[in-house]
Amino acid sequence: MNLPYYIASRYLVARKSHNAINIISAISVMGVMTGTMALIVILSVFNGFDNLVKSLINSFNPDLKITLVEGKSFIPDGETIRKLRSVPGVLDISFVLEDKALVRYEEQQTIAIVKGVSDNYATITGLDSMLVEGTYDIGENPEPHALIGRGISLYLNVRTYSPRQMTIFVPRRLKQPSLDAERALNRKYISVSGVFSIEQDYDTRYILVPLSFARNLFEYSHGEVNILEVKFKNEANGAALQKAVTAIMGKDFVVQNRYQQNDLFYKTMQTEKWAIFLILIFILIVASFNVIGTLTMLMLEKKKDIITLRNLGADSGLLRRIFLLEGWMISASGAILGAILGLLICWLQMRFGIIKLQGSGTFIIDAYPVLVKFSDVALVLVSVIIIGLLAAWYPIHFLNKGYVEEMKEE
Repeated sequence: MNLPYYIASRYLVARKSHNAINIISAISVMGVMTGTMALIVILSVFNGFDNLVKSLINSFNPDLKITLVEGKSFIPDGETIRKLRSVPGVLDISFVLEDKALVRYEEQQTIAIVKGVSDNYATITGLDSMLVEGTYDIGENPEPHALIGRGISLYLNVRTYSPRQMTIFVPRRLKQPSLDAERALNRKYISVSGVFSIEQDYDTRYILVPLSFARNLFEYSHGEVNILEVKFKNEANGAALQKAVTAIMGKDFVVQNRYQQNDLFYKTMQTEKWAIFLILIFILIVASFNVIGTLTMLMLEKKKDIITLRNLGADSGLLRRIFLLEGWMISASGAILGAILGLLICWLQMRFGIIKLQGSGTFIIDAYPVLVKFSDVALVLVSVIIIGLLAAWYPIHFLNKGYVEEMKEE
């Protein structure tokens, strides 16, 4: 029989002579339970939002984005495109030409990125599934049509398929600058066929137009682009394909995967997640001070037992293990209960969407998203147990021979 475990478990459930110790013990368990539950729930909700935003961004960004290291535009040669299409795992390639422009609709105007895309753009991204108004129509028959972000749509008050068109202004590519606005600016008109909603940074910046329209607007020659976007097959190995495409394009081009295209965003999301984790851990550390109080009072409560065990031959190490296990059991009980309760709350939210988002109907979802990662649950449990052991160690390290002798004298 494991004597320290047996005695500690008895102390945990046995009724104490002073009711205050029972209350403080219950408060200790509840404090650890609440902290554990909060950690699991908040991290799971954060994971849910992180996963949602990433899926939305990935519906706009390609698997690979190819741009020049230096320079603004290039004409991809047919041999290079043939090699790219022949790489196992590459599904399709889209040609893109984008630049900033001034956009006006009636009395409102804003600066936006006008992105000209080829006809197969829908196969490269999932933008057609992100429409909140209108239809996916980026074509020129019988007239050019554009897709705009929701932020631009709200700011300009644009109506889809309206007879009134948007006006796009860009500086002409003149060798000599001109003070004549008519001569210095190139002006094009385009109708809006649909509105997409992805994420604020995209919704307030991007307008998608036909590639030929963008070439005429920015005065580029036929065949010129500044971006190649590559779509993978579902079973493709992304890292291997990126390496193969980089080898084909050479040192004059930069080949970025989805993570590299949004490097700052992904790093920010991870930083925010772990900042939240550390804040909640700090709160849990404060809550664990109850464990210190519980063990201190329990040691005073059981001083006769300590003296008896010492007289029976128990050394200081055995006594320390008893109360260390007592503190560990308090923390473990709270951690297990908190994990169960936290996972139950997460399941209820995923299943029934109990807690709704404010402004329901204006976002792509109506309830807080939740994604439970069991690596996070394991990390939380390990962190709670370590904090519990450290909290238990503090009062126990005073439990030495001198302390027992003092109790004998009393």
